[in-house]
Amino acid sequence: MELSSILQPEAVRVLASASSKKRLFQEIGDVAASVLNQDAQTVVESLLERESLGPTGVGHGVALPHTRLPDIDSVAGVFVLLEKPLDFGAVDRQPVDLAFALFAPEEAGVEHLKALALVSRTLRESAVCNKLRANPDPVKLYAILTEAQSVQAA
Repeated sequence: MELSSILQPEAVRVLASASSKKRLFQEIGDVAASVLNQDAQTVVESLLERESLGPTGVGHGVALPHTRLPDIDSVAGVFVLLEKPLDFGAVDRQPVDLAFALFAPEEAGVEHLKALALVSRTLRESAVCNKLRANPDPVKLYAILTEAQSVQAA
């Protein structure tokens, strides 16, 4: 599995700011609505429901919100760079500025876990995160994300 198979270039966004986790999820829902042909409100509610089980802020300014959706055929993602970090309730209490939301079909088993592991490994690399934070251009962000994964595989 490669990041380029779950993340489309149009699903990479830069946000000046999000006032709350819910507002960030609304922005992600809007992207999912346009790029993944999903109902934005369903996406937001599903992300909030998953988040209520425990925060998906994994530390070092990174959040990996994820959920299952009824109307998708394969695992897909949305990446957001926040210009102004947001309190996310992360495990290390650090504000989040990198969010990679993953969506999986309801019946997806191991594919969802593989995608989550792939994204987690990629965003655990401080060099990758530093490059992402230094390049607030969606085209460059997509290239960094998909290139980083190829380098790791080598």
